Amino acid sequence: MKILFAAVVMLTTAIVGPAFAAEITVLGSPGFREAYTELLPGFEKLTGDKVTTNWGGVTEVANRVAGGETADIVILPVAQIDDLIARGKLVKATRVIVAKSGVGVAVRTGMPKIDIRSGDGLRKALLAAKSIAWSTGPSGAHMADLVRKWGIADQLKGKIIIAPADTPVGVIVARGGAEIGFQQVSELVHVKGIDYLGPLPRDIQETTAFAAAIHRDAHSLDAARALVKFLSAPEAARVIRKAGMDPG
Repeated sequence: MKILFAAVVMLTTAIVGPAFAAEITVLGSPGFREAYTELLPGFEKLTGDKVTTNWGGVTEVANRVAGGETADIVILPVAQIDDLIARGKLVKATRVIVAKSGVGVAVRTGMPKIDIRSGDGLRKALLAAKSIAWSTGPSGAHMADLVRKWGIADQLKGKIIIAPADTPVGVIVARGGAEIGFQQVSELVHVKGIDYLGPLPRDIQETTAFAAAIHRDAHSLDAARALVKFLSAPEAARVIRKAGMDPG
């Protein structure tokens, strides 16, 4: 990490000079939040820049940016980033994949663990469950597609709880609001009150790549570039893996 920090300091100093601390705004969805939150203080300490970050659900954030809201950096799944680039809101040349995450499974602490070793085992567990929670983001969309593919969507109707954008699925499970929860691994592994069972089996797994890109109307362009470089540098990999993700 020291090499990473030093590189960022030199880059930022060369661009804006040590006496001119920048104010950077970031808008993103929670998939990358765990790793980002751990990495950010190092960037701020070394550069003197101040970063203001706002989080929201994937669809919410994408719609806000599409509707005209600006930020120096936007962090979202690649599909949403690419759509915003196509709309002319983000700069294509600045798009960088920062991390990748699969879908994970959890139950409330102390509850019986379900079989997630195979797709068939998981399908049977869903049919037996009284309540199931997933998010409005890519992981939830994947689970909805999966149960449709299995032909059990009608049987699960009435069991599915869609987590609000501001409430992690793990929190709902921890509170007893659902027996089984599905969300990005990075959004489950650190939630208290649940037992994280592991990722979906390989044959039914869906990996989501998260990307950062700079807004076309960024106010702190050079500092924003330095932050994106910091978040995606090889030296950030340890923190990203600790958060349950794979480096981009």
